[in-house]
Amino acid sequence: MERPKAILIAGPTASGKSALALRLAQAVGGVVVNADSMQVYAGLRLLSARPSEREMEGVEHRLYGHVDPAAPYSAGHWLREVEPLLAEFKRRDRVPVVCGGTGLYFKALLGGLDDMPEVPGEIRARWRGRALVETPEILHRELDRRDPEAARRIRPSDPTRIVRALELVEATGRPLADIRRNAGRSLVGAEGVVKLVLAPERSVLRMRIAARFDAMLADGALAEALAFRARDPEAFGGLGAQAIGLRELLAHADGKISLGAARDLAVTRTRQYAKRQETWFRNQFGADWRRLHDAADFDLGA
Repeated sequence: MERPKAILIAGPTASGKSALALRLAQAVGGVVVNADSMQVYAGLRLLSARPSEREMEGVEHRLYGHVDPAAPYSAGHWLREVEPLLAEFKRRDRVPVVCGGTGLYFKALLGGLDDMPEVPGEIRARWRGRALVETPEILHRELDRRDPEAARRIRPSDPTRIVRALELVEATGRPLADIRRNAGRSLVGAEGVVKLVLAPERSVLRMRIAARFDAMLADGALAEALAFRARDPEAFGGLGAQAIGLRELLAHADGKISLGAARDLAVTRTRQYAKRQETWFRNQFGADWRRLHDAADFDLGA
């Protein structure tokens, strides 16, 4: 096939996206662009499964590990960072290989999200402060009082989306449905774009998740968690602190649970997260996305 204008690679965590992105970037003269909401944060390379310098094999990678974990970051922030990169790659004749597991980033890239309004700092700080001391269920009841339709769409167990909805509703004085009309501008055209979703068999993915977390532990994930907490306690009010495994390992470090229990909890949470990702991609991505059970089976020339 002709050299693509862009390659998009989505899929659940541990599905093999990073390795496939690297291989395709090498094949087409590309730059790998992160589309994972956890891998943008500094200080969490292991726990966010961000590729190491060795794993990048000299291929240019962008938007990895560049955000302060205490700073606000959303699909809108990501989109505003991606747009000038795409223009840069066009000038340099490089192919963007966008890789990640955050479906909203891909939706934003393809014009499926509005450019969300900025939330004043005091409103953001108030709701994120409440999220530190109140359960997601309490915050969900507050969202139900302010915006019942949004509350029906957001799970009571999803604190990130609950807090974001509360911020937007308060900042704008409007229901979330009025703000989000899926009327954004696509940054990549419909022609010449390869769209891939990695979807390994469930049993295979479960094994990969467990093996990957064991490898994280062997590589020093516990030390990374301790260093993250020591460097910036305020980061625990930000989204970066939601990296799976961080709180479990710190609970072990504080003597609350064994290392084995921390490992098992983190693996279970990761598997649950992967299942939610799979469901999102299956429901949100149409027939123009090619589904792959194994990244090794894909060949651009096929």
